[in-house]
Amino acid sequence: MDKTLLGGLSPRTFLRDYWQKKPLLIRGAIPGFNGLLERDALLALARDESVESRFVAQDGQRWQLERGPLPASLLKRPKSKAWTVLIQGLNMQLPQADALMRRFSFIPYARLDDVMVSYATDGGGVGPHFDSYDVFLLQGTGTRRWRISTQKDLSLVEGAPLRILRNFVPEQEWLLEPGDMLYLPPHCAHDGIAEGECTTYSIGFRTPSVQELGTAFVDYLRDNLCLEGMYADPDLALQADPAQLPAAMIERVEQMLTAIRWSRSDVEQFLGGYLTEPKPHIFFDPPDEPVSVKRFAQQAKRSGVRLDARTLLLRSGRYFWINGEDVDLPSDAASSLRTLASERTLTAVPDDEELLELLYGWYCDGFLHAGAKGD
Repeated sequence: MDKTLLGGLSPRTFLRDYWQKKPLLIRGAIPGFNGLLERDALLALARDESVESRFVAQDGQRWQLERGPLPASLLKRPKSKAWTVLIQGLNMQLPQADALMRRFSFIPYARLDDVMVSYATDGGGVGPHFDSYDVFLLQGTGTRRWRISTQKDLSLVEGAPLRILRNFVPEQEWLLEPGDMLYLPPHCAHDGIAEGECTTYSIGFRTPSVQELGTAFVDYLRDNLCLEGMYADPDLALQADPAQLPAAMIERVEQMLTAIRWSRSDVEQFLGGYLTEPKPHIFFDPPDEPVSVKRFAQQAKRSGVRLDARTLLLRSGRYFWINGEDVDLPSDAASSLRTLASERTLTAVPDDEELLELLYGWYCDGFLHAGAKGD
């Protein structure tokens, strides 16, 4: 990792002193950075039905929110009006955006979420708000003025289509120029206003709520539980009211349900599948005319393989998960898959038939591609 990204701080120092603790302004985090795509290309993505996009405009105290795909007529508004277009998951659309996200790999891939880009006309923004996750705000083209606050009052404007803070009281203010970056921990109130046209790239992190994790884990247990026996009550006693739920039945079922238990291994298996599960709007594109397994093996051994930008391959101990699925690990393949998971490319694919068959299956599913550098 280059030393400028965190303003000369080592990742260890950043994690110790700033991560989820306090904001950090970094001047010249990526020297020479001036965005990843032109305005017209960005707005074209907003019209694509496979891309998650939003349009935000403000007229006085009134806010307008439209979700994509956005009609071309909406994007032809005069630049003199304050409006913003946001493109989510840019890393899945643009290799350069995926490479940008991987520069933050000092945070585990299990926590990395995506890169969002926002284009704003002069005065554009999404209002004072807070996020429930960590975010790095990297300035692309133009300039944006950020005001932040560590206030405890996070009450929202009622009836607004966006989560706008009702009582935003800024404590610090900075003008970010191309290549400057601002790190904000969760629940840090902030408001970014474009000064002239500008683009900002947000590197966001996944922070599931306890409710989300609990619900998903209960679903996992339901699918994997195996409880034996049947309800029985050989000592059933006569009761005056047949509509009364028997107290003995409640106690017996309570005792039966104590058999529902889980271990650290269950949590490990659940997390591997849960964290690699693609979002509902993400689909993979298998090759239209896949090459034969023999041809694939030749290409892989010659030029390696690379994971698709939408693919997430995680591991824990001897276990691997890819896009929500357990990996049936071939013998002697762990070292190669560890490299592929960490580096997202495998330049030297060994001549291992089982491993090559596994990689070929992922290639046919669209999970990876032959050629470590996209060749």
